[in-house]
Amino acid sequence: MFIPNIEKYKIILASQSPRRHHLLKEIGIDFTFVKKSYGDESFPENLEREEVALYLAEYKASFFKGELSDNEIVITADTIVWLNNKVLNKPVDYNDAILMLKNLSGNCHQVYTGVCIKSKRKTTSFFSSSDVYFRKLTSEEIHYYVENYKPYDKAGAYGIQEWIGYIGIEKINGSFFNVMGLPIQKLYLELNSFINS
Repeated sequence: MFIPNIEKYKIILASQSPRRHHLLKEIGIDFTFVKKSYGDESFPENLEREEVALYLAEYKASFFKGELSDNEIVITADTIVWLNNKVLNKPVDYNDAILMLKNLSGNCHQVYTGVCIKSKRKTTSFFSSSDVYFRKLTSEEIHYYVENYKPYDKAGAYGIQEWIGYIGIEKINGSFFNVMGLPIQKLYLELNSFINS
């Protein structure tokens, strides 16, 4: 493995996201994952943009306080969609997903992912941001996507790696993988620094 000394640690990914699992595997990191119930994932109203993503990632990591052994490192993450100065969370139902996509259609929005790396002795956090530009989507395209892909587990009601991303996104400024839910290049560097500094 390209990260020196990583073999000394058990890496835990505290996320159920198959996209995060895939990205971590693709850079050759062996990890286990745990399923945690975080309860109320609300955040203080005064937080904006990356502050929200960082707060939620650190909130998730706080559930491991006192649980980690000397050789364990846990990674938590949270991705938010930011449009018109507010957060678009995961849609609560079909109509909510339709409304979110109608609002994203023809506009630029930001995606922020906050990541927290925690061991028994230290914690570090970082974030990544990307600008995502949607072309104007038709009502038929929006309904087709929601009916067939059911994006209820995704912030902003879309997955960039799915049909809607292929046909609807004109350009991205920033990390593609950040929009998927994990800025993997930055995580690789941060994890290296965390283990070896």
